[in-house]
Amino acid sequence: MVCRPGHENDPVEKMRHSAAHILADAVTRLYPDAKPTIGPVIENGFYYDFDYPPGFSEDDLEKIEAEMKKIIKENQKFERIDMSRDDALKMFKENGETYKLEILQSIPEGEDITFYKHGEFVDLCKGPHANYTKQVKAIKLLSVAGAYWRGDENNAMLQRIYGTAFASKEDLANYLEQLEEAKKRDHRKLGKELEIFTFDDEVGPGLPLWLPNGGAMIDALEELAKKTERKAGYHRVRTPHITKETMYYTSGHLPYYEESMYPAMELEGIKYYLKPMNCPHHHKIFAAKARSYRDLPVRLAEYGTCYRYEKSGELFGLMRVRSMQMNDAHIYCTLDQFQDEFLAVCRMYQSYFKLFGIQKYQMRLSTHSKEGLGKKYVDQPELWIKTEDMVRNALKAGDIPFVEVENEAAFYGPKIDVQIWSAIGREFTLATNQVDFAVPERFGLSFKNSKNEDEVPLCIHRAPLSTHERLIGFLIEHYAGAFPLWLAPVQAKVLSVSEDQHERALAVQKQLTDAGYRVEADLRNEKLGLKIREAQLMKVPYMLIVGKKDAEANLVGVRHRKDGDLGSLAVPDLLQKLTDEMKEFDIE
Repeated sequence: MVCRPGHENDPVEKMRHSAAHILADAVTRLYPDAKPTIGPVIENGFYYDFDYPPGFSEDDLEKIEAEMKKIIKENQKFERIDMSRDDALKMFKENGETYKLEILQSIPEGEDITFYKHGEFVDLCKGPHANYTKQVKAIKLLSVAGAYWRGDENNAMLQRIYGTAFASKEDLANYLEQLEEAKKRDHRKLGKELEIFTFDDEVGPGLPLWLPNGGAMIDALEELAKKTERKAGYHRVRTPHITKETMYYTSGHLPYYEESMYPAMELEGIKYYLKPMNCPHHHKIFAAKARSYRDLPVRLAEYGTCYRYEKSGELFGLMRVRSMQMNDAHIYCTLDQFQDEFLAVCRMYQSYFKLFGIQKYQMRLSTHSKEGLGKKYVDQPELWIKTEDMVRNALKAGDIPFVEVENEAAFYGPKIDVQIWSAIGREFTLATNQVDFAVPERFGLSFKNSKNEDEVPLCIHRAPLSTHERLIGFLIEHYAGAFPLWLAPVQAKVLSVSEDQHERALAVQKQLTDAGYRVEADLRNEKLGLKIREAQLMKVPYMLIVGKKDAEANLVGVRHRKDGDLGSLAVPDLLQKLTDEMKEFDIE
């Protein structure tokens, strides 16, 4: 176990790391049959996995937390113990600690084998830790869940206990309050309540079905992307869902990415794969005609559906799925054009963030590692250094703040991952902007430069709006389901007071629908209060009430989801109000 890379000196991280050890100690005191496996620090907390077939309940968490607090009060010292590999192997074998033995065997030869001990509890660990258990302050165990050993569904199912720790009770209380708000906004809960998406066992895990409301949101987002990309000089293309395996050998994806792909299907002696990404297809489109430097940059865009076999234990609502529709595009440009094109993509991100009201975001420059060359990354060290410098220089020239993370690049080049924070401070990885210096050459892509010589273009892979699945999952939580007018699945609901107003209600619905708005009519023989309440629960932006007096005056009563009663308006005036509100859909 270790603190998260880059956080080893953070006192809160050390405290959470120590809390994970205290959790394992408490569990083994209370449940001697439970076998500790691994327990890292994670964002805002920690967890520990145990092999304990009876399982833990929420009631058990209270007992375990009380035992943890007892250990903390004992103020035991954390001590580092260095041990030879042979002695450690012997100890684990004698104690029957098969999980720890497997971890030990995965540690490269030559690395130090270290343990940390407090009281009677000893754990294989790199550290660092707090000095004493009493330095672990405000703790809270949050939940228990199942988790496969090492994330592999073919391995044993373990019991994972999540917890958190903060430097003060006040910080802990604020975090727990944020968690409660996050539960209310959980996209899985709201997605079901607002009839946006569903999953079905017969369809398969990780394969979402979009309901009409979700379909309407997808249409709105695609309209936004198409409009934005059209202004930016993109051309839209379409590609098939399956491809012969030879193309993925050409691209290099099979050697690097096969474990994340669905297995091949063989027909007439030829193997085909469901596509996990769109880029090889776009390379083929670029290669379909001769190109000159005068044609560049070429920008090809597609909302292509991709398939990736994420492990069952890692699937999570819309955030981690196996079928995804990606806001994908590939820009083919010269080295001289790179900086402008790369920055234009970053500016596109920023314009989208402004539209969505995302105030906090971070660009993460992911670079390669020398050790991964030829294994995890294309073995072209000079090009890695060159393109990483190009990205750094572009970000600096654009005055775009960024942080740098080693060993997280794409196999073909450096990339920018964009971290965003929702309205309640939850962090999400959303967009990506990647540089590809390797694959275009594999496909034989070229253009005639100004000297009439063949030159390989540089390729930028970008997905500012991520996938429909991840983006809509984020937006559900960000807006708590109360979407702005342009994105709301149903923008207005016409509510008749009685049967006498049905004809007028349907006429209002038609006028608004003809004007391009998504409008439904509720003509049920129910009380108006019930209809309003149900529309509020579905978070419809506008409720349009048609009663006797308004119908006679050719008016409609207007009620807003947030602002309440807005009085009565003629339909042309209502349309102007909606038009004015929809202007936020326009991106500069």
